[in-house]
Amino acid sequence: MKTAANTTLRTSLVFTIVFGAAFALLKAETIQPDGTTDPWKPLRILIGKWEGDSNGEPGVGKSEREYAFIFNNRFIRVLGKSTYLPQEKNPKGEVHEEMDFYSYDKAAKKLILRQFHIEGFVNQLALDNVSDDGRTIVFISTSIENIAPGWQARETYRILNDNEFIETFAMAEPDHDFATYSETHFRRKK
Repeated sequence: MKTAANTTLRTSLVFTIVFGAAFALLKAETIQPDGTTDPWKPLRILIGKWEGDSNGEPGVGKSEREYAFIFNNRFIRVLGKSTYLPQEKNPKGEVHEEMDFYSYDKAAKKLILRQFHIEGFVNQLALDNVSDDGRTIVFISTSIENIAPGWQARETYRILNDNEFIETFAMAEPDHDFATYSETHFRRKK
């Protein structure tokens, strides 16, 4: 004969097993090699609106950037625009726009960055390194569309404080070392 106590005990046991298994599965998907449980931790400081001064191959310019979580915090979308007025280094001037997306690849246990540039380039980069203090974040390309084979890209963020960071975008021709293409000193918009 079933008693109310036995039914309650069985229900509690089933609930505990199902809840425990679900929690363990969720935790297993989010634990990082360094023991952190937040795959977005290195990038959280970037969330918000930024403006900055750019220098590099296109010349001297002004940049705007916005980082925002989208789709239930599963991705970070980045909208960026850099304007380089006509100058000796770039007589025609230039407006560079890009839309980037960060995702977390659970199988690879890595953050992935996909950059879509107005010029038609699509870069896919994977997180390569985060410094021990979390202040330097480096992504290295795994593929680049619409460029000659063998090229590589590297994106580095140096966090100066909660309201400033420097982004360095570097390129490497086949069989060459990385060279800085552009560097932007961003400041958080108030």
